[in-house]
Amino acid sequence: MAEPLKIINGNYTYADYVKWPEDERWELIDGTAYMSVAPSRRHQEVQVELLRQISNYLLDKPCKVYGSPFDVRLAEEGEDDEKVKDVVQPDITVICDKSKLDDRGCKGSPDLIMEIVSPSTAFMDYIKKLSLYEKKQVKEYWIVHPIDEIVMVYKLNENKKYGRPEIYSKEDNVKVGIFEDLIICLKKVFEE
Repeated sequence: MAEPLKIINGNYTYADYVKWPEDERWELIDGTAYMSVAPSRRHQEVQVELLRQISNYLLDKPCKVYGSPFDVRLAEEGEDDEKVKDVVQPDITVICDKSKLDDRGCKGSPDLIMEIVSPSTAFMDYIKKLSLYEKKQVKEYWIVHPIDEIVMVYKLNENKKYGRPEIYSKEDNVKVGIFEDLIICLKKVFEE
């Protein structure tokens, strides 16, 4: 399991983040900066297919879907942008509350986040981001593993915690929990 390309411990905020080079993909988790490498071709194929299925479903619906790079500022309620210490660029983000959207991206917790695992991001996706998204009350978090062709789905329970994940394979169709009738066909997602 490889670490992200670069980790810089510190007490960084969104005010620092916006000054960094735009051609580098940085994220902040609790003030520590993480830089990721460009995603692989396979990663991109999986992301595009997930985006296609979700986008088609959301036609004429109020929720919006975004692919990375798209800044999600996981701010505390009322927190000024400049002081936010958690800024991520999920592979896929779904937001149903339009008041959270602005020209900079999303401020607040999205309804659904999907991360596609790469060797350089596994530690982040399975450990750091899982904990962060639970803490920030992201309703549903998918970890998509293109090599193993599995998906792990975490949903907030009545105690506002992620329980055990639901695990799906390439042969499964998966109902997206935040919607009544969106079914993701994993066979198409993992098709090469």
